[in-house]
Amino acid sequence: MSDTGRQSFTDKVSDTMKPESQKTATESLVDSVKSTGDSLASTFQPESQKSTTQKAGDAISSNENENDESLITKTQNALFGDSGSSERR
Repeated sequence: MSDTGRQSFTDKVSDTMKPESQKTATESLVDSVKSTGDSLASTFQPESQKSTTQKAGDAISSNENENDESLITKTQNALFGDSGSSERR
């Protein structure tokens, strides 16, 4: 379960499983806004105030604001190739 004010983990996964090439402009925009908001929330929420599950979710989705690809992005690239990926940080 994600912390209050954060994007749910199931929402993150469902957003990444559909290739960008198959999304409408509206879907892409909504995904981008949600991802950016979650990344900002991750940045401003101190690690000491994050639940264990939120820390794990941030590590998986690479919301730790590092330059490494997330596990979700790596999986998406493996399944759909680079054309189906989107930057989610």
